[in-house]
Order: sequence, then C-alpha cells, then structure tokens
Amino acid sequence: MKWSAKDMDLYLSSKEYVDTAIIPLIPLNWESDPKGKISMGEFTSILVEELERQFKGRVFQIAPFTYLTSENEQEKLNRLREWDKHFFNNGFKHIIYVTSDVDWKKVERDIPDMLVWVPSLSLESMDDTYAKEIINQQLKQILPLVTNKWQEEPNER
Repeated sequence: MKWSAKDMDLYLSSKEYVDTAIIPLIPLNWESDPKGKISMGEFTSILVEELERQFKGRVFQIAPFTYLTSENEQEKLNRLREWDKHFFNNGFKHIIYVTSDVDWKKVERDIPDMLVWVPSLSLESMDDTYAKEIINQQLKQILPLVTNKWQEEPNER
C-alpha cells in the first residue's frame, strides 16, 4: 500500500495484516551536487516502490522522510525517532528505512529500527531494460533482509 487516499482506505479495512512501514530517507541539498542528491532520492524511491509491490498487503509505503544534508545529525536523528515512535504507536510492528545516503550508516546503531542502505546508481542515462535489471538485482538482496526482519521480535520503543 502506498501513501495515497485510495490505499489508506484499503489499509484501514485490513490493517491487522499490515505490520510494516517502509520509509524512504531522501536527502536534499541545493547548494552542493543537487543533481546527485536528486538521483540518490530517485533511486531510493524506485527501490521502495518495488519493495511495496513485492510485499503488497503486508507493508505500507510511507511518505519520504526528507532532510537537508546540512542538517545537524542529532536533530535529524531526533526527528526520525519521532517518526518511528508515531508509526510504531499507530500499529506498525516493523519500520524499515531505505536510503542511498551513506551518511546514515554512521548512525545506524542509533536508528530505532531497520536501516537498508543501498549504493545509488544514476538511472537517467541507462537503458530502461538495464535499469530494471539493476533494480531487480538490488531487490534480490533486500527481500531476504525484510523477511528475516519479520522473524524477529519487534523492537520496544
């Protein structure tokens, strides 16, 4: 289910089956390498879309958590923890953050739930068939991480 009014109706009628929120972490920076940050965000968004498609009925794709790359690390983490707490308190047992921003790896241990970091590739100049193949290869690596996460007990907040 996606962040849309139509899918929200579906979620509300079947929320006992939807236990996982997937949240893309999208960096913003207009001053230094804005195209690179946009490309990173596009890649992350495509991966999250595909994850939602693969696990439809079990996951809800939440709107992106956006942040300025110049934002203070602690402030960014505090905002993320508030998001995490909000969605956990509203029925999601598992929260999976997906990003291509390597800076999140530095603070991964401080993130309340699961972080999936995937190196970004610029898809804009790739042939569509090749780009889909790249995405599928990444998904093959991510899917077992998600299913393994479901085998664990949810974190306490």
